[in-house]
Amino acid sequence: MAGQGEAVPIRAIANGPLTGEAQIPGDKSVSHRALILGALAVGETRISGLLEGEDVIDTGKAMRAFGATVERHGPGEWSVHGVGVGGFREPQGVIDFGNSGTGVRLVMGAMATSNVTATFTGDASLCSRPMGRIVDPLALFGARAHGRKGGFLPITLVGAENPVPVRYVTPMPSAQVKSAVLLAGLNAPGTTIVTEREPTRDHTERMLAGFGARIETEVTPEGRVIRLQGHPELRPQRVSVPRDPSSAAFPVAAALIVEGSAITVPGVSRNPTRAGFYETLLEMGARIGFANVREEGGEPVADLEVAFSALQGVEVPPERAASMIDEYPVLAALASFAEGPTVMRGIGELRVKECDRIDAMAEGLEACGVSVEQGPDYMIVHGRGARGVRGGATVRSRLDHRIAMSFLCFGLGTEQEVVIDDGRPIATSFPDFTGLMRGLGAEFAG
Repeated sequence: MAGQGEAVPIRAIANGPLTGEAQIPGDKSVSHRALILGALAVGETRISGLLEGEDVIDTGKAMRAFGATVERHGPGEWSVHGVGVGGFREPQGVIDFGNSGTGVRLVMGAMATSNVTATFTGDASLCSRPMGRIVDPLALFGARAHGRKGGFLPITLVGAENPVPVRYVTPMPSAQVKSAVLLAGLNAPGTTIVTEREPTRDHTERMLAGFGARIETEVTPEGRVIRLQGHPELRPQRVSVPRDPSSAAFPVAAALIVEGSAITVPGVSRNPTRAGFYETLLEMGARIGFANVREEGGEPVADLEVAFSALQGVEVPPERAASMIDEYPVLAALASFAEGPTVMRGIGELRVKECDRIDAMAEGLEACGVSVEQGPDYMIVHGRGARGVRGGATVRSRLDHRIAMSFLCFGLGTEQEVVIDDGRPIATSFPDFTGLMRGLGAEFAG
């Protein structure tokens, strides 16, 4: 598990342009959901392109614990023989989700309306992240949670014996909360209705429809209203997982800041609820093309063509936050090389991720000579231009994979090398990150 054992420092050293093709791993969000819905279907679901990072592997282990048969047939090729909606058996032991907030929250939702009890835990980082936002709506179905004061893991969740459908308005933009409620609604009678005032990534809705659930989405003055009919018989599917736009953000950002770079990133998801980062890059003047636009596994995808660019600071609309919440750390790193300030508001959710990502980025950037302002839900990075970022510091990754990868990409464009104190968390979402980047020409050293 990432975070156990001795720290693994990694140095990033500026070393000429990045070139070639970046084969990004499968989308993490889609991978989690494919395993979970495969376990809730009747029969065998085949998955290709599954992300084999620690977070997703932990979700696969959880599905086995609940009675599904989960098997690996080759790199990225998996099968899940499901037990059907309401068919989860009671796990024999505690389910450890390591560092995966998405995995634990979605699986808690999937089991909350089954008459079983399960105990969930994770690493130190996950056990410090809020779970009340999940267990509170699950209680409306009849589930009961017992855990640490404040709603932190470890938590024992007692599934509802006689679940009821719910109407729920999400209090914050969160695809995890929305998805947990929808997954719980599968085994409740009648119609479960979720309203989100700001749209979040819609992989759950797309995949539920693909597996045969009766689900409808309507845009109203109150927000996006999703209606799910309970007790469907989900049909097994063949799921082709698109490549993860959040993981693609790292080589894309590196190519934009390293002079002379030109790379291609094939098959990246272009789901409109995940497009905010790339919209922002275009506004900054990034040279990015989207070629061979097509659909795979129910998701729009394209091949990205990226070249070094002279970037300008921008103000990112707060309403865009939900569509790029995972990309703000690497955007902050990238913004350091832009001319002028880049303003990011409405990003308070970053303070309750794997670490306080606003503070982590501000601390690391300031150590490298970049001026940063921060507040409860905002960050302003004062860019120093393409050749004006000093670097020359050791940065704390805080056991956060996105902080670690952001600063490694950042260090490829700085005057002096940048060191991250621990690269182990990268394995949770992008196991071959350093190998892929070295293949493009990046110089990383232990």
